[in-house]
Amino acid sequence: MASADVTRREVELPEPLESGELRPRQKAMTIGAVCKAVVQEFPDISISKIRYLEDQKLLTPRRTQGGYRLYTQSDLQRLRTILRLQRDEFLPLRVIRQELAGGIAEDEVAPPAGEWRGPRRPMVSVRDAGALYSLDDVVEETGATPGLIRELVDFGVIKGEVRSGVQYYDETEREIIRAVSELARYGVGGRNLRVFRSSADREAQLLQSILAPALRSRNPERRKEAIEALENLASVTTHLKHLLLIRDLRKIAP
Repeated sequence: MASADVTRREVELPEPLESGELRPRQKAMTIGAVCKAVVQEFPDISISKIRYLEDQKLLTPRRTQGGYRLYTQSDLQRLRTILRLQRDEFLPLRVIRQELAGGIAEDEVAPPAGEWRGPRRPMVSVRDAGALYSLDDVVEETGATPGLIRELVDFGVIKGEVRSGVQYYDETEREIIRAVSELARYGVGGRNLRVFRSSADREAQLLQSILAPALRSRNPERRKEAIEALENLASVTTHLKHLLLIRDLRKIAP
Protein backbone atom coordinates (compact mmCIF):
# COMPACT_ATOMS: atom_id res chain seq x y z
CA MET A 1 0.00 0.00 0.00
CA ALA A 2 1.26 3.49 -0.79
CA SER A 3 0.40 4.91 2.64
CA ALA A 4 2.30 2.14 4.43
CA ASP A 5 5.27 2.63 2.11
CA VAL A 6 5.40 6.31 3.06
CA THR A 7 5.99 5.40 6.69
CA ARG A 8 8.99 3.19 5.89
CA ARG A 9 11.19 5.31 3.67
CA GLU A 10 12.36 8.74 2.72
CA VAL A 11 10.33 10.48 0.02
CA GLU A 12 10.94 13.41 -2.27
CA LEU A 13 8.99 16.39 -0.97
CA PRO A 14 8.15 19.00 -3.64
CA GLU A 15 9.00 22.56 -2.74
CA PRO A 16 6.59 25.38 -3.60
CA LEU A 17 7.30 27.84 -6.36
CA GLU A 18 8.69 31.19 -5.27
CA SER A 19 9.00 34.10 -7.69
CA GLY A 20 8.46 31.76 -10.62
CA GLU A 21 11.38 29.51 -9.73
CA LEU A 22 11.32 25.91 -8.51
CA ARG A 23 13.40 25.44 -5.39
CA PRO A 24 15.51 22.27 -5.08
CA ARG A 25 13.64 19.33 -3.61
CA GLN A 26 14.46 18.22 -0.09
CA LYS A 27 14.33 14.62 1.02
CA ALA A 28 11.51 14.22 3.50
CA MET A 29 11.58 11.67 6.30
CA THR A 30 8.94 9.98 8.37
CA ILE A 31 8.95 10.48 12.13
CA GLY A 32 10.49 7.03 12.60
CA ALA A 33 13.36 7.90 10.26
CA VAL A 34 13.92 11.18 12.11
CA CYS A 35 14.08 9.32 15.42
CA LYS A 36 16.72 6.95 14.01
CA ALA A 37 18.71 9.87 12.59
CA VAL A 38 19.25 11.50 15.99
CA VAL A 39 19.25 8.52 18.37
CA GLN A 40 23.05 8.15 18.33
CA GLU A 41 23.55 11.63 19.76
CA PHE A 42 20.35 11.57 21.84
CA PRO A 43 19.84 8.00 23.12
CA ASP A 44 16.69 8.90 25.07
CA ILE A 45 14.83 10.26 22.03
CA SER A 46 11.51 8.65 21.19
CA ILE A 47 8.72 9.12 18.70
CA SER A 48 6.45 10.27 21.52
CA LYS A 49 8.95 12.97 22.52
CA ILE A 50 9.12 14.26 18.93
CA ARG A 51 5.33 14.34 18.82
CA TYR A 52 5.30 16.25 22.10
CA LEU A 53 7.66 18.88 20.64
CA GLU A 54 5.26 19.16 17.74
CA ASP A 55 2.33 19.61 20.15
CA GLN A 56 4.33 22.43 21.76
CA LYS A 57 4.61 24.15 18.34
CA LEU A 58 8.39 23.74 18.26
CA LEU A 59 8.26 21.49 15.21
CA THR A 60 5.88 21.86 12.27
CA PRO A 61 6.30 18.94 9.85
CA ARG A 62 4.22 18.73 6.74
CA ARG A 63 1.47 16.15 6.48
CA THR A 64 0.50 13.81 3.67
CA GLN A 65 -3.12 13.49 2.62
CA GLY A 66 -3.19 10.35 4.77
CA GLY A 67 -2.04 12.32 7.82
CA TYR A 68 1.55 11.05 7.95
CA ARG A 69 4.21 13.48 9.18
CA LEU A 70 7.00 14.33 6.75
CA TYR A 71 10.13 16.06 8.07
CA THR A 72 12.61 17.96 5.91
CA GLN A 73 16.33 18.30 6.58
CA SER A 74 15.56 21.74 8.02
CA ASP A 75 13.11 20.15 10.46
CA LEU A 76 15.75 17.58 11.41
CA GLN A 77 18.33 20.29 12.10
CA ARG A 78 15.79 22.25 14.13
CA LEU A 79 15.09 19.14 16.21
CA ARG A 80 18.82 18.68 16.88
CA THR A 81 19.04 22.32 17.96
CA ILE A 82 16.11 21.92 20.37
CA LEU A 83 17.54 18.74 21.88
CA ARG A 84 21.01 20.28 22.29
CA LEU A 85 19.57 23.32 24.04
CA GLN A 86 17.68 21.01 26.40
CA ARG A 87 20.68 18.77 27.05
CA ASP A 88 23.56 21.22 27.12
CA GLU A 89 21.92 24.44 28.32
CA PHE A 90 19.13 22.91 30.44
CA LEU A 91 16.68 25.37 28.89
CA PRO A 92 12.91 24.89 29.34
CA LEU A 93 10.83 24.64 26.19
CA ARG A 94 9.39 28.11 26.72
CA VAL A 95 12.88 29.63 26.56
CA ILE A 96 13.90 27.41 23.64
CA ARG A 97 10.85 28.66 21.74
CA GLN A 98 11.99 32.23 22.36
CA GLU A 99 15.56 31.43 21.28
CA LEU A 100 14.35 29.89 18.03
CA ALA A 101 12.00 32.79 17.38
CA GLY A 102 14.94 35.14 17.94
CA GLY A 103 16.84 33.40 15.17
CA ILE A 104 19.49 31.52 17.15
CA ALA A 105 22.06 30.11 14.74
CA GLU A 106 22.15 26.32 14.61
CA ASP A 107 25.94 26.31 14.63
CA GLU A 108 25.85 28.11 17.98
CA VAL A 109 24.64 24.90 19.63
CA ALA A 110 26.20 22.34 17.29
CA PRO A 111 29.21 20.19 18.25
CA PRO A 112 32.54 21.20 16.68
CA ALA A 113 32.93 20.12 13.05
CA GLY A 114 33.65 16.42 12.71
CA GLU A 115 33.12 15.78 16.40
CA TRP A 116 30.33 13.68 17.82
CA ARG A 117 30.10 14.01 21.56
CA GLY A 118 28.82 10.48 22.03
CA PRO A 119 26.84 9.44 25.08
CA ARG A 120 27.65 12.28 27.43
CA ARG A 121 28.58 11.82 31.04
CA PRO A 122 25.83 13.82 32.74
CA MET A 123 26.87 17.09 34.34
CA VAL A 124 25.74 17.30 37.95
CA SER A 125 25.35 20.46 39.99
CA VAL A 126 24.37 20.39 43.66
CA ARG A 127 24.95 24.06 44.40
CA ASP A 128 21.79 25.61 43.01
CA ALA A 129 18.35 24.09 42.54
CA GLY A 130 17.69 26.64 39.80
CA ALA A 131 14.43 28.38 39.01
CA LEU A 132 11.08 27.42 40.49
CA TYR A 133 8.11 26.37 38.35
CA SER A 134 4.44 26.38 39.25
CA LEU A 135 2.30 23.28 38.78
CA ASP A 136 0.80 24.79 35.61
CA ASP A 137 4.28 25.47 34.19
CA VAL A 138 5.42 21.91 34.93
CA VAL A 139 2.29 20.41 33.35
CA GLU A 140 2.76 22.55 30.24
CA GLU A 141 6.46 21.79 29.80
CA THR A 142 6.51 18.09 30.67
CA GLY A 143 3.13 16.88 29.45
CA ALA A 144 2.53 15.22 32.84
CA THR A 145 -0.92 15.21 34.39
CA PRO A 146 -1.57 16.88 37.76
CA GLY A 147 -2.62 13.45 39.03
CA LEU A 148 0.77 11.94 38.18
CA ILE A 149 2.56 14.81 39.92
CA ARG A 150 0.45 14.34 43.06
CA GLU A 151 1.29 10.63 42.97
CA LEU A 152 5.02 11.42 42.87
CA VAL A 153 4.61 13.69 45.89
CA ASP A 154 2.64 11.00 47.75
CA PHE A 155 5.38 8.42 47.17
CA GLY A 156 8.18 10.82 48.17
CA VAL A 157 9.77 10.98 44.73
CA ILE A 158 9.46 14.78 44.69
CA LYS A 159 8.52 17.30 47.38
CA GLY A 160 8.07 20.77 45.94
CA GLU A 161 7.57 23.79 48.15
CA VAL A 162 4.70 26.12 48.86
CA ARG A 163 5.11 29.88 48.55
CA SER A 164 2.18 32.19 49.20
CA GLY A 165 -0.16 29.25 48.87
CA VAL A 166 1.21 28.20 45.46
CA GLN A 167 3.02 24.89 44.91
CA TYR A 168 6.38 25.17 43.14
CA TYR A 169 8.94 22.64 41.89
CA ASP A 170 12.62 23.24 41.17
CA GLU A 171 14.37 22.38 37.90
CA THR A 172 15.54 18.96 39.09
CA GLU A 173 12.04 17.98 40.16
CA ARG A 174 10.67 19.26 36.85
CA GLU A 175 13.05 16.96 34.97
CA ILE A 176 12.12 14.06 37.28
CA ILE A 177 8.49 14.67 36.37
CA ARG A 178 9.38 14.79 32.66
CA ALA A 179 11.19 11.44 32.91
CA VAL A 180 8.39 9.80 34.90
CA SER A 181 5.83 11.12 32.42
CA GLU A 182 7.65 9.21 29.70
CA LEU A 183 7.71 6.06 31.87
CA ALA A 184 4.00 6.47 32.57
CA ARG A 185 3.32 5.79 28.89
CA TYR A 186 4.47 2.23 29.60
CA GLY A 187 2.39 1.80 32.72
CA VAL A 188 5.08 2.71 35.25
CA GLY A 189 3.52 4.53 38.21
CA GLY A 190 4.75 6.23 41.36
CA ARG A 191 4.84 3.04 43.42
CA ASN A 192 7.16 1.46 40.84
CA LEU A 193 9.70 4.22 41.37
CA ARG A 194 10.61 3.23 44.90
CA VAL A 195 13.51 1.17 43.55
CA PHE A 196 14.97 4.28 41.90
CA ARG A 197 14.46 6.37 45.03
CA SER A 198 16.09 3.73 47.26
CA SER A 199 19.04 3.41 44.89
CA ALA A 200 19.53 7.20 44.80
CA ASP A 201 19.40 7.39 48.61
CA ARG A 202 22.08 4.71 48.96
CA GLU A 203 24.34 6.41 46.42
CA ALA A 204 23.95 9.78 48.16
CA GLN A 205 24.86 8.19 51.49
CA LEU A 206 27.96 6.60 49.97
CA LEU A 207 29.19 9.88 48.48
CA GLN A 208 28.45 11.69 51.74
CA SER A 209 30.54 9.16 53.70
CA ILE A 210 33.46 9.69 51.30
CA LEU A 211 33.46 13.49 51.51
CA ALA A 212 31.75 14.25 54.84
CA PRO A 213 34.85 15.66 56.66
CA ALA A 214 35.69 18.05 53.83
CA LEU A 215 32.06 19.11 53.39
CA ARG A 216 31.89 20.05 57.08
CA SER A 217 35.20 21.93 56.99
CA ARG A 218 35.28 25.52 58.21
CA ASN A 219 37.75 26.34 55.46
CA PRO A 220 35.73 27.83 52.55
CA GLU A 221 38.27 26.73 49.98
CA ARG A 222 38.23 23.16 51.24
CA ARG A 223 34.41 23.10 51.21
CA LYS A 224 34.42 24.43 47.65
CA GLU A 225 36.83 21.68 46.56
CA ALA A 226 34.67 19.09 48.34
CA ILE A 227 31.54 20.26 46.51
CA GLU A 228 33.37 20.09 43.18
CA ALA A 229 34.54 16.57 44.06
CA LEU A 230 30.98 15.63 45.05
CA GLU A 231 29.62 16.81 41.70
CA ASN A 232 32.33 14.93 39.84
CA LEU A 233 31.71 11.72 41.80
CA ALA A 234 27.97 12.04 41.19
CA SER A 235 28.63 12.41 37.47
CA VAL A 236 30.91 9.36 37.43
CA THR A 237 28.52 7.16 39.42
CA THR A 238 25.58 8.17 37.24
CA HIS A 239 27.55 7.30 34.12
CA LEU A 240 28.63 3.99 35.66
CA LYS A 241 25.04 3.11 36.53
CA HIS A 242 24.01 3.89 32.95
CA LEU A 243 26.69 1.58 31.57
CA LEU A 244 25.77 -1.24 33.96
CA LEU A 245 22.14 -0.91 32.91
CA ILE A 246 23.09 -1.14 29.24
CA ARG A 247 25.14 -4.27 29.98
CA ASP A 248 22.23 -5.96 31.74
CA LEU A 249 19.70 -4.93 29.10
CA ARG A 250 21.82 -6.61 26.43
CA LYS A 251 21.31 -9.88 28.27
CA ILE A 252 17.54 -9.67 27.94
CA ALA A 253 17.53 -8.24 24.41
CA PRO A 254 20.30 -10.12 22.56
